[in-house]
Amino acid sequence: MGKKSRRKAKLRAAARMAQRAQQQPAYQPQPLAAQVAKPVAETKPAPVVQQAVLPSQANRYQYVPAEMRQIAIIAGALFVILFVLAFVLH
Repeated sequence: MGKKSRRKAKLRAAARMAQRAQQQPAYQPQPLAAQVAKPVAETKPAPVVQQAVLPSQANRYQYVPAEMRQIAIIAGALFVILFVLAFVLH
């Protein structure tokens, strides 16, 4: 049953695309010589836009550095214990 509605939607989309293609003029590339003959204007560098950090983003992960530090301390302690046990049991 769903096929009929899909077919209708496809037909409507195809009709819209055909209508847009008729409304828009066809692309006509300019000859290369015409493009080379134009003088190049001096351009200004684009301004650097820094992304603002929203307060919600800054507060969202406040706990992460503290937890990462705890994980590193625990992992380091486990490696030390394994290292010591390797020498003692060997």
